[in-house]
Amino acid sequence: MKIGLLSDTHSYLDDRILALLEGCDEIWHAGDFGSVDVSERLAQVAPLRGVYGNIDDKDIRYLHPKNLRFDCNGLDVLMTHIGGYPGKYAPEVRAMIQANPPGLFICGHSHTLKVMTDPKHGNLLHLNPGAAGRHGFHKIRTMLRFEVEAGKVQKLQVIELGKRA
Repeated sequence: MKIGLLSDTHSYLDDRILALLEGCDEIWHAGDFGSVDVSERLAQVAPLRGVYGNIDDKDIRYLHPKNLRFDCNGLDVLMTHIGGYPGKYAPEVRAMIQANPPGLFICGHSHTLKVMTDPKHGNLLHLNPGAAGRHGFHKIRTMLRFEVEAGKVQKLQVIELGKRA
């Protein structure tokens, strides 16, 4: 299963992002879509799973939940927008992870690309794709692509999309 992962588009989606997502079996968006148009355009490329972010209005919140937990080829995935990272999880996320650790935890919000493991919770993998949009303090726009096979993330690629401005 080929996955394209992005976050914090803030209503911005260019043709390069769409081209990089071609061939993905699913697209995952970790919040701050910014507009329903972004969600709709992504869903035209491949099936979309997403969560709403703090800037998303009621229309996005109607389409996407706050938290999403699902199985992808044997991998237990937990996704939310404001989640923190290993050692500094948001309180709600920390409770979910302590009660039932997923294999993969995904969040956005910080606009900071992170790929790390959490040895305290069964070596769960934490991914934050950074920000694919132009709004925010990040200097380079980023996203991730990877494959999920037999419950494992494989062939993880960090993709730099260019400068924010």
